[in-house]
Formats: sequence, C-alpha cells, structure tokens
Amino acid sequence: MIKKLFGLFSSDLAIDLGTANTLVLVKGEGIVINEPSIVAVQYDHMGKERILAVGHEAKEMAGKTPAHIRSIRPMKDGVIADFHVTEMMIRYFIEKAHKRKRFFSPRVMICVPYGITQVERKAVKESALNAGARAVYLIEEPMAAAIGAGLAVKEPQGNLVVDIGGGTTEIGVTSMGGLVLCKSIRIAGDRLDQVIIDYIKKNYNLLIGERVAENLKIKIGTAVTLNEELSSTVYGRDQVEGNLISIEVTSEHIRMAISDTLREIAEALKSVLEEMPPELAGDIVENGVVLTGGGALIRGLDKYLSDIIKIPVYAAEEPLLCVTKGTGKAIEQLDILQHVAYED
Repeated sequence: MIKKLFGLFSSDLAIDLGTANTLVLVKGEGIVINEPSIVAVQYDHMGKERILAVGHEAKEMAGKTPAHIRSIRPMKDGVIADFHVTEMMIRYFIEKAHKRKRFFSPRVMICVPYGITQVERKAVKESALNAGARAVYLIEEPMAAAIGAGLAVKEPQGNLVVDIGGGTTEIGVTSMGGLVLCKSIRIAGDRLDQVIIDYIKKNYNLLIGERVAENLKIKIGTAVTLNEELSSTVYGRDQVEGNLISIEVTSEHIRMAISDTLREIAEALKSVLEEMPPELAGDIVENGVVLTGGGALIRGLDKYLSDIIKIPVYAAEEPLLCVTKGTGKAIEQLDILQHVAYED
C-alpha cells in the first residue's frame, strides 16, 4: 500500500541495463542518465563495503585504485554477474533519476538479452524491486531496439534489427508486435576490446588496458579498409623489457585485429537469414537490416555486412540510444504491448 501511495508521485523509468553502459529514461523527461555500468566499492578493515563511486567517476578510477578499493562491472555478457553490486547500482541510478528522493517508487521497465534464463530474469527483477521499484517489467533487447529505431514492429511485415552492445549481439526479426526469430550471441563490444588488446600484445609486446583498447576502437576502429588511414599513439608497458613505451597504431591494424570477431557476427546474421520464414524474406530484402547499439558506430560496418549478406544494411539514427528509447516507448504502451513487455 505504501509503495502504491508513493508510486502516485513517481515517474515511470526505462532502464537499459547494459554490460558497458546503463541508460535511464524518465517518462516525460527523456534520457537523464547515461553512465558506465561500473561501481567502485571501498572495503574497511572488517570487510564491510560501501559505494565510493558509480558510473563515470568509477570508470575513471578503474585500474588506478589501492587494494581496499575495487572497480566492479556487475554486468557480464548482458546479464547480472554480481547480484549485490547490481542492486546497489540500480538503486543509485533510480535515486539519481528521481533526484535523490528516496521515497519515490516508480514502475520500471528493464530490457534484457533474448534467451536469458528464468533465474537471470528473476535476478534482474529482484534487483530492481529491492532498489525501490514498485513494479518491474522486462522487454527483450531486440524488440526494444526495433521500437527505438522507429521500425513498424506492430505491422504484419518483417523487420530485422542487429543490436551490437557491450556484452551481447542481439539479432531479431519482428512482425505483428512480436519476435518471430531471434539469436543472441555473447560476442560484442567487450570482445572487440579484448581482441585489440591481444593483437597489440602479440604484435608489439605491449600491454594495454581495456580503456585504451576501447578508445582505439572508437577513434580509429573500422570494418573495411579506409581510403585514408587513421592513426593513434598508444602508451603501455613492454612485456619483455618492462619499460613504458609508445607505438603508433593505425586503423588498418584495428581492422585486422577485429576482423575475425566481426566475421562471427556476420555468420550469426547469416544463420538468422537462413532460418527466415519465406513470407518475411521479401520484407527484409525490401526494408534492409538496421544496426543499433555501440557497434553500429564502427566505421564501414554497414558496408561490411551488406557485402556479405547481399542485403542493404544501415545504422539507425542515434544507435546508442535506440534500446533505451524503445524501452521507454514500451512502458508507455503496456496495454498495447502486453505480450512483448511483461511482468515476471
């Protein structure tokens, strides 16, 4: 009863609980939070923990903290890896979205990867309930991405969306308000960062961290050979001599580093197309494939995938925000999308 009373004064929230970033949309206000899914936790001599920082501030601390402070990424491959820290992070973001007013109790819609287990669904729901939500609804990521990209998901026609996030790549075919076909692979932005780290280590004996690899991916990453190469200076530790050195890395180096991983994503997309019901195949050829998520920003990825599957591929407008916007639209249309967004 108390939750319902406070709920009258609370705005609905849509949460894109991503492996790399968490975005929160407040109904009527738009996206109010877009921060890394990282929590810095401090431990005292008794082992008791307290949150030191969340989001951008915690990311700045990563790799630079003393032993009694840990930077934790509680999400792994799109699902909760650390239940307790995730709960703390969700509570922090809910309170921040409601300007620290602790007694507000919103309805919350959270997007989750396609095909996660019932145990994982329950963990997501309980984290949000314990963090102060009065009701929790879940929507699968490919559907949220399609809605946010502006696709006509409720029409009797096929649309194909590829959402490349931090932990998972979600490939979904929508029609008549539901997912007709879907595939989720745990190969996405984090894997791209790791193969860049491995490439630099193998070819230059240089050890770099995740943040440096991510910056290289964003600044000079490409799926195709560019007419004009981009370059960036990288600093790290020589794993043979132990000295701190710098090297020049080009966009072609990054293309070679991520090529095998991008090929895996392309193969997953091909497998979905091969399973496509013939009635929807014509729609996909006509409408093309829409890219969302951070991976959609990789230079030339649309052309790379289009050359492989022989179908037009294009990035959605504001691909990084599609899932969040779609989740927000879904909570506004619960009566229409009951079979898409449901309360576990």
